[in-house]
Amino acid sequence: MAQDLPPQGGYEPRNLPARGFRPGYYLLGMFAIMGYGWYKYIKGVRELNELGREKMWSRIHLIPMLQAENDRDQVRRYWADQDREQELMGKKTKVYHSDRFVRPTYSISPTNISK
Repeated sequence: MAQDLPPQGGYEPRNLPARGFRPGYYLLGMFAIMGYGWYKYIKGVRELNELGREKMWSRIHLIPMLQAENDRDQVRRYWADQDREQELMGKKTKVYHSDRFVRPTYSISPTNISK
């Protein structure tokens, strides 16, 4: 049985166009899309840095007001404690042997202690 072989001199050349675009166009498109993505990413990172800086500066500028509010609250508590102490003991008492103001320390203890 004879085997099928190509004709003598080979097949005639075929002129078929390649499917799709040339690889260079695909690379160019990929780099354009990646470049746009990096541009948006870097822009977003800069925006986040700016928002963080703004947040930090707003906190820095709010510290004196918050400290003054805390000081007023401590003075109010101090005078209320002095009045309560005078009601209970009938006289003003000093905890320290000095007229210098000492910032009171408050500790919070849990009400329910589980064992």
